Order: sequence, then structure tokens, then C-alpha cells
Amino acid sequence: MIGSLFGRITAKSPPQLTLEVGGVGYEVEVPMSTFLQLPAAGHEVRLLTHLVVREDAHVLYGFGSEDERRLFRNLLKVSGVGPKIALALLSGMSVEAFARCVQQQELGPLTRVPGIGRKTAERLLIEMRDRVVSPSSTAGSAGTPSGRAAEEEAFDALVNALGYSPAEATRLLKAVEPGKHSTEEWIRRALQSAARE
Repeated sequence: MIGSLFGRITAKSPPQLTLEVGGVGYEVEVPMSTFLQLPAAGHEVRLLTHLVVREDAHVLYGFGSEDERRLFRNLLKVSGVGPKIALALLSGMSVEAFARCVQQQELGPLTRVPGIGRKTAERLLIEMRDRVVSPSSTAGSAGTPSGRAAEEEAFDALVNALGYSPAEATRLLKAVEPGKHSTEEWIRRALQSAARE
């Protein structure tokens, strides 16, 4: 099992990045919560990892904090939840927000995450009740792009990581009040707009 990687980011395209470690480029899928905290390509970063072995592929998932990785691993134990749904959930809400949903048995925020229907949300609330712990840390902060580049990164994240169609992503971003927002702010405001619908 590969527990962590430390290397240089050579490419970033939400939700995937390539991390060069000792001359080997590892393709790593990361939730948006981690992706938005990453430095620009060319910088070094340490990620905690989880390797999923399937018949047709070995997929490496990366996380900025132990809390995120722990939640990802616990989500994989829930019947009907695979890595794709677990990644979408971590991209759509923080570890703290998920813990609140489970503790308060709230379906609404879970069903707003693309790929999670009512039945899956109900199963998550039941099966995760005993597995949710209070988060102890968060991903470290890093610089984020601004202006048009930030909006484009937000669009990529909404489509590639969160499962929105390009048309939906465009509509959600247009609903955001124009300004010099960071990528994270564009995504947060777009998701708030979706939650109000």
C-alpha cells in the first residue's frame, strides 16, 4: 500500500494531478477540498494516499489531511458507495459538514451532491453514524489563482469533480456575483446557488 507521496506537481486538471516522485509521475485523484489547497504546478507537496485496486486499473487517491482520508476509507465501507461517490462527497462538502449531517440526520445536503440519491443518502446516515469522528485538522492553505483563471478552474471542478454538466456549471457560475474571487470562492458560491434552487 502507498501511504503518502512527496513530490513536485507537474500537471493539474481537476480532480486529477500528476505528482513526480523520484522521476516517476503518479496520477492522483483528489477531492476538490484538497485540490483547492494545492500550490501551483512546479511546487512540491505531500499527500496522504489510498490505493484502490480494480480488475482494470490501480487508482491512487490523494488527500491533504488525515481526516479526509479517514472519511474516504469509511465511506468505501458503506454498501453501494464506491471511490467515485466518496470523492464527489468529499468534493461537495467538508469533513465537518458531513459529520454534522450524520449527527443531525440531515438528508438534504447529501442529496445535493451529484451522484448521491435519496437511498444512498439514507444508507450513509445509518451506516456512518458510528464511524464519524470530530475532525482534528484541515488541509494546509496554499495560493489560488484569481480572475478568469479561477473561474475556469471552478468550471473544470464543477464538471470533472462534482459531476455537473457543462451547461449546469456555466449556469451556476453565471449566478455568482462577478468579482475577483478565488477558485474556492467561485465553487462555494456556485454550490450555494445550486442549494437554493
